[in-house]
Amino acid sequence: MGKPARELHIGIIGIGVVGSSVVEILQKNRELITARTGVEIIVKRGVVRDLNKARACTIPLTDNVDEVLYDESIDVVVELMGGRELPYQIAKTALAQGKAFVTANKAMLAYHRYELASMAKTPIGFEASVCGGIPIINALKVGLSANEILAIRGILNGTSNYILTKMAQDGWDFAQALQQAQNLGYAEANPSLDIDGYDAAHKLLILASIAYGIKAAPEEILVEGISEVAPEDIEFAKEFGYCIKLLGIAKKHGNEIELRVHPTMIDEEKLLADVDGVMNAVSVVGDCTGESVYYGAGAGGNPTASSVISDLIAIARSYHISQSLQPSAMLGFITEQQYSITPKEQIKSKYYMRILADDKHGVLEKITAILSKNAISISTFLQKPQKPAHTDSTPSQISSIGGLNQPECAKILLATHETSELAIQNAIKGLQALESVRQRPVIIRIEE
Repeated sequence: MGKPARELHIGIIGIGVVGSSVVEILQKNRELITARTGVEIIVKRGVVRDLNKARACTIPLTDNVDEVLYDESIDVVVELMGGRELPYQIAKTALAQGKAFVTANKAMLAYHRYELASMAKTPIGFEASVCGGIPIINALKVGLSANEILAIRGILNGTSNYILTKMAQDGWDFAQALQQAQNLGYAEANPSLDIDGYDAAHKLLILASIAYGIKAAPEEILVEGISEVAPEDIEFAKEFGYCIKLLGIAKKHGNEIELRVHPTMIDEEKLLADVDGVMNAVSVVGDCTGESVYYGAGAGGNPTASSVISDLIAIARSYHISQSLQPSAMLGFITEQQYSITPKEQIKSKYYMRILADDKHGVLEKITAILSKNAISISTFLQKPQKPAHTDSTPSQISSIGGLNQPECAKILLATHETSELAIQNAIKGLQALESVRQRPVIIRIEE
C-alpha cells in the first residue's frame, strides 16, 4: 500500500477501558482504516490522571491536558474522561483552537450540546454517546434523514436491563439483582445514575435533539427509575402478556414532543421485549420506513471504541476530500427548534398500579372511589390476600411486600385504561391519604 495523501493526528483525553480500546483498534486495523479513508489516523498523545499507573498502551502519555489542547499538530481531540463540566470546558477549548472534537460523553451532551453546536466550526462526533456500539446516531442523522420521526423507544441502559432480566427470569428481587450486577461489574458501587433513569435520560435527549431539535435538560422531562419494581409486578406483567423494561420514549404529537424515561410494561411479542441482559436496543418509527430496530452492545471497551472510531473515520474522509476540517454537518442537531415539550402532567398512558392496603371491609370501595373521582377507569383487577404472620414467627418470617412487614393486608394490583399523568398523580395523593393504605402506591406505565 502506498503512502496515504494525508495524516490525521489525534489526542485522546482519558486512556481508560474505552480509550485503550481506541488505541488498540486504530493500531490493529491501521491498514484497513487507512485504505477506507485515504488518511492515516495517528494517535499522537494520550492524557491520563496518573502517569505511574501501569498501562499496556504504547502511545506517549501526559497528565497535562494542555499538551493536547494547544498542540498545533493535533487535528482532533477525543474526550473519553467522563464527567460533565470539565469535559465541556475541554470541548470549548478544543473547538476554539480549530480542532475537531469526538466524545462518548452523554452527560455532558445532555446539558451542553447546543452550546457546542452554536460555536462549532469544525466537526463534532458523538456516535459513542448513545448505546455504545449501536450506530443509532448515524441512523437518525443519515439513514433515516428522509423520514419524519414519529416515535423513538429505547432500552438505553444495560445495567437496568440486566437487573430487570434477572428479576423476570430468575425470580430475584431488586436488591439481589442489583448486587449481582455490581459483582459482575455491570453496575457501579453507586449505581444511582443507572437505576434512577438519568443515564437513559441523557441518551434520550441526545436522540431527541437529532430527531426533533429538543433543547431540554434531564430535569425537565419525566424520569423514573427501577428501584420500586417488585417480583409481584413482574408476575402481573407475565400473567397479562407483558414484560417490564426501562424505556426511553419520545413521541411526536402535532407540534409537541413527549419525552419520558421509566419502567414500562410492554407486550411480550414486541421486539424490544426480547432484549435481555446488558444489551441495548432502539426502535425508531419513521413516516416512510415504519418501525426499524437497532440492537447491540450498549457498553464495553471495544463496542464503544468502534463508535468513537466511526466518527474519526467520517472526519478523516471529509479531511481527505477537502484537505481541511469542515464545519459540522456531521453534528446533526436541529438547531432551529420547531417543537415544544409536552408538559409532564399532560402525558397520557395506561397504568399498572400496586396498592398495599388493609384487608378489611370497605377499603376497596374507598380506593375505587378515589380512582373514579379522578376519572380513572380500571381495565384489569387482582386482589391477593397477604397472610398474617403466625405468633411464633420471627420478623424475617413475616410475609412482606415492598420491603415492609405488614400482617392482615392485601396486595391490590390493577391496570387502568388510558388516563393522564395529572390524574394518576392526584389519585396517588388521594390514596396515600387513606389510613387503610399502608404505603405510597407504585405505578408502572403500560406502552402498547
